[in-house]
Amino acid sequence: MDLIFREAKRDDLERIVELIADDAVAARRTGTYGEPHSRAFEAITASPDNELVVAESDGEVIGVMQLTFIPGISRNGASRLLVEAVRVSSDLRGQGIGRRLMEHAHERGRARGCALAQLTSDKQRPEAHRFYRSLGYDQSHEGFKLQL
Repeated sequence: MDLIFREAKRDDLERIVELIADDAVAARRTGTYGEPHSRAFEAITASPDNELVVAESDGEVIGVMQLTFIPGISRNGASRLLVEAVRVSSDLRGQGIGRRLMEHAHERGRARGCALAQLTSDKQRPEAHRFYRSLGYDQSHEGFKLQL
């Protein structure tokens, strides 16, 4: 399958929200497409340290991820790549698209001088955990979240 990886455009946003919300875990957190998503899109695209990347095939957006580049003091001043909201169209999963998205993420991180890629994955997604481990990710930390 031919894939094009590119930064998301405003016209892609409704499809992006649809992809992110396409599972029981994310649906309740993502909501339906609306003004909050538009505001978030504007903030992401305005930031030089964020990229909203889509995977496109035959003119259709079939995957998405958000990349955030985080400068840091720890690890001898190393920058980190944070990968979020990785989604592939449910009817196309298992065809290597997610792997190619993640390879693109790693390339972007290296290009930006990142020494480490990191992500979180909901504990209710064991298939995603297997996928990330297959890419070489180590479940080295316990994550914590607090609703504000």
